[in-house]
Amino acid sequence: MIPRMEPLPLTGLTVIALEQAVAAPFATRQLADLGARVVKVERVDGGDFARAYDTAAHGLASHFVWCNRGKESLALDVKDPRGLAVVRRLIADADVFVQNLAHGAAARLGLDAATLCAAHPRLIAVDISGYGPSGPYADKRAYDMLVQSEAGLVSVTGTPEQPVKAGIPAADIAAGMYAFSGVLAALVRRGVTGRGGPVEVSMLDALAEWMGHPLHHAMHDGTPPARTGLAHAVIAPYDAYATAGGGRVLLSVQNDREWRRLAEQVLGRPELGSDPAYATNAARVGNRGRTDALVAAALGELDVDEALARLEGAGIACARLRDVQEVAEHPQFAARDRWREVGSPVGPLRALLPPITLPGGVEARMGDVPALGEHTEALLRAVGMTGEEIAALRRDGVAA
Repeated sequence: MIPRMEPLPLTGLTVIALEQAVAAPFATRQLADLGARVVKVERVDGGDFARAYDTAAHGLASHFVWCNRGKESLALDVKDPRGLAVVRRLIADADVFVQNLAHGAAARLGLDAATLCAAHPRLIAVDISGYGPSGPYADKRAYDMLVQSEAGLVSVTGTPEQPVKAGIPAADIAAGMYAFSGVLAALVRRGVTGRGGPVEVSMLDALAEWMGHPLHHAMHDGTPPARTGLAHAVIAPYDAYATAGGGRVLLSVQNDREWRRLAEQVLGRPELGSDPAYATNAARVGNRGRTDALVAAALGELDVDEALARLEGAGIACARLRDVQEVAEHPQFAARDRWREVGSPVGPLRALLPPITLPGGVEARMGDVPALGEHTEALLRAVGMTGEEIAALRRDGVAA
């Protein structure tokens, strides 16, 4: 008997997205992966500007490939009344609308969440902004690095000498994930009340929430956590250490029992387990330089695999410090069969399965990455336009 496959949880839902860059596209990609139909409205002249960030993915932009699989691309000039009318017709039949235009742009088009939800009570409409709809920062440009700086992430990331931004667009991702979870919460509410409603997410609010530990540390203790590179501000040893022949391993000693095991089984110095200079975490932090030197000396005589085996054998939390290419070949992903291929205008591309694993063998949809305007004609015909009307829109540069 063939087992019955459950449908994806968002199958049957339609999402219209007037989106660009990362925050909103990342949110709507999660919805697409879970089965929603996502129609991405793009500019006629080049589309989502993230399409032009780079050409690293076999000629396509890596950001765009990451955030836009499984969507339909509608290339339309929404500033033209005819293009705007098409978007309004699509929204009228949609479950969710998401936008992250510059502050005030959606409202000028009548596409802000409050206006749309007043006209369509079952619609869930999401406004994603940089700093929120009001306040002195509402009109500021909000790129990821700028919000990382405003939210304090840069101040706690890096070395004592040099603050650095995170190597991923943390503010965009934070906002995207709160928009995603906000939509899911609003769908649950609609299932109970029958009404949708607006959802508002700002990049600053989202990333400030992720700053919880250092923020509370600074507010209540009066001092922010120190920047310590790969080390931990209040735990030692907790850092990356070089091994023989190149490569580094990161280890973390969380309590004094683990320190005693590390001293005996890895450092070969069991007496350090009871030495007052190292026996407690407070002592090790106070003697961080000497503690790190002891660990570095021991691990520097082992290659990476030997060091990890020794640490694992002693029950010490540890990891290999991998570069991004090594992550692409990670044995854990291979063993768990986490890689898939998605279609694109340049052929199949590797992509990781989304982190949400559904029961019953149901797998995320992971649809194709669309070419700009790939679905324009089909979508225009779906709202009732004739071939002559579509040709006129293309002739006038309203559609592509």
